[in-house]
Amino acid sequence: MAYEPEPLAKYGTLDVAFEYDSSEQWLAVTVTAATDIPALKQTGNISWQVHLVLLPTKKQRAKTGVQKGPCPIFTETFKFSRVEQEALGDYAVRFRLYSIRRMKKEKVLGEKVFYLTKLNLQGKIALPVTLEPGSELAGCGSVVSVSRSAGAMTYRSTEDSSLPEILLGLIYNSTTGRLSAEVIQGSHFKTTASDKPVNTYVKLTMLDSKGKEMSKCKTAVCRGQPNPTYKETFMFQVALFQLSEVSLVVSVFCRRSSMKPRERLGCVALGLNSTSEEQQAHWTEMKEAEGQQVCHWHTLSDT
Repeated sequence: MAYEPEPLAKYGTLDVAFEYDSSEQWLAVTVTAATDIPALKQTGNISWQVHLVLLPTKKQRAKTGVQKGPCPIFTETFKFSRVEQEALGDYAVRFRLYSIRRMKKEKVLGEKVFYLTKLNLQGKIALPVTLEPGSELAGCGSVVSVSRSAGAMTYRSTEDSSLPEILLGLIYNSTTGRLSAEVIQGSHFKTTASDKPVNTYVKLTMLDSKGKEMSKCKTAVCRGQPNPTYKETFMFQVALFQLSEVSLVVSVFCRRSSMKPRERLGCVALGLNSTSEEQQAHWTEMKEAEGQQVCHWHTLSDT
């Protein structure tokens, strides 16, 4: 098929490199730069960010830092784990290029779903990903998952998508001993008593090996949102030798009113006393990612 730079390229092109390791079952995606960005009005104060989602599960997500300029350079690598070689054709990565202006909502400029069937099983492949018009329409993200076999995604703990989940981003810097935890967003937050959207906040507690509280912090309250966006980052000081001896407990609370007591919707623990293998995997990936943010969705547990 002939490569047509026009008219497709008018929504931007991403320089991307893919690397797949079949023995470890991970996929590394490097977003180098964005080019062919159309000249928007007042380009001067526009910044850019690329969001990545592994489809069809949508459980592993990542985003680049924010960069300015007509040709923003990102050069960031993200690792997606548990991508089984035999099911490689079932996976795709959705790229979205967001324009970010001060005080305004971020906007999707262009997007592209890249199917992994095009990949070599070993080695690195670099290629341009030409973006198409960003469709923030319902269902655009589910295009890939329509014809996928349920059996390919056995590692999902539950297929019940109505369970409350939280998206966390973790970074560990071994040089400074800083662990940064970003509470990005929640999904299906509602109480057992009613289906009404609730006011929620997230509390993070760092515990030592004996379960003693080392430090704690919490997000602002998000009001009346079943799928709230928090985007708040918290720093914990954890020396490298302590990293295998601490647990980070993330609890979601809801408040109906100032008069009523708070109610806990659920929690997850990562680190020494991880709630499940999924949380342990996220902690391990964070340690191996050498300062890169690793994002995962986690299903809240009652215990």
